[in-house]
Amino acid sequence: MNSTEAKGNWNEQKGKLKQKFSILTDNDLMFAEGKKDEMLGKIQKKLGKTKEELKAIMAAL
Repeated sequence: MNSTEAKGNWNEQKGKLKQKFSILTDNDLMFAEGKKDEMLGKIQKKLGKTKEELKAIMAAL
């Protein structure tokens, strides 16, 4: 998978996350190269979910 495909997949997941959790903003879901863990930590904190719960949510999208 190249970076264009990865960005496309993330944009799709981001839209689904925003539909499911309206509390999330574009800033919460901003993917920056090398900052994936930081972004996921922000989402976890905002949703009050564990890392495992968040992974399960994202896998189900």
